[in-house]
Amino acid sequence: MPASTLAISHPDCAGHDTGSGHPENARRLDVLLAAIEDDIPRLEGRVEHVHGRRATLQETALVHPPAYIELIQSAAAQAREAGDSVYLDPDTVVSAGSCDAALAAIGTVLTAIDRIVDGPVQNAFCIARPPGHHATADRAMGFCLFNNIAVGARYAQGKGLARPMIVDWDVHHGNGTEAIFYEDADVFYLSMHQSPHYPGTGHRNDRGRGDGDGTTLNLPVPPGLPAARYADEFTAGFAAAASEFSPDIILISAGFDAAFGDPLAGLTLSPAEYHALTRRVLDSAASHCDGLVVSALEGGYNLENLTRCGLAHLRALAGLGLG
Repeated sequence: MPASTLAISHPDCAGHDTGSGHPENARRLDVLLAAIEDDIPRLEGRVEHVHGRRATLQETALVHPPAYIELIQSAAAQAREAGDSVYLDPDTVVSAGSCDAALAAIGTVLTAIDRIVDGPVQNAFCIARPPGHHATADRAMGFCLFNNIAVGARYAQGKGLARPMIVDWDVHHGNGTEAIFYEDADVFYLSMHQSPHYPGTGHRNDRGRGDGDGTTLNLPVPPGLPAARYADEFTAGFAAAASEFSPDIILISAGFDAAFGDPLAGLTLSPAEYHALTRRVLDSAASHCDGLVVSALEGGYNLENLTRCGLAHLRALAGLGLG
């Protein structure tokens, strides 16, 4: 029986050099991918680890204007010439390999969409960096250069999946993703995030504008919220939104920084909650969109938690228990 779930990575993602002291560094992928490779013999043949491709500039321009793409290319060229990194803001670094890494991160999501459209794979976990959900169409911020999941949503629409639903459970609000689709009736954006917290957006009464009125749902929660209450609120909000919107594909901005002990946050989830949240998304996808789900790594800065929670997420996608 062929694998039902793909784990997709790209070696170019290691070339985004933020420095070892930066919380979003290449070790994040090293430890998670090593753990997945170690766990694959215990995944009952249900998970296959494959390499994705780089997105083209034309594909990236589904969301980002050419002038902005050129800005990221130029910053990478400047870093290469200077032999040092360029900072686009106090948190967001561009090194010589960052543009290639960012195109590769998008490309893992596009590879996943191609594979699930062609079948028989139904879902995939894209283990790539830099993350994306803070990037607006024309601005890098919050460790993010291009918005991987937003480009994926537009690409999916071009593949006939006209109504993507984006579920963002990173502990930080995905302000970039929300801004890109805020007036779009055909893309639903749901964010569950800690508040107050960076970047200070994602208020409960922000629900879209114009044609997009009602296709944004923000579920801000306070730091220290018990995990069971988090899960209950997510389940209620997500189930109602998915039922009303009836998506053709569900895309997950899968941050694991809402886990207990993350250095950049204050929530309390464990691997068990991430496994259960993933199963809830899959159950809804089975009802609304033939089970089509693509998740893409966002945050998660405690390496042990990132590994444990990422593996729990992958095992749930594959229909397996926590193990």
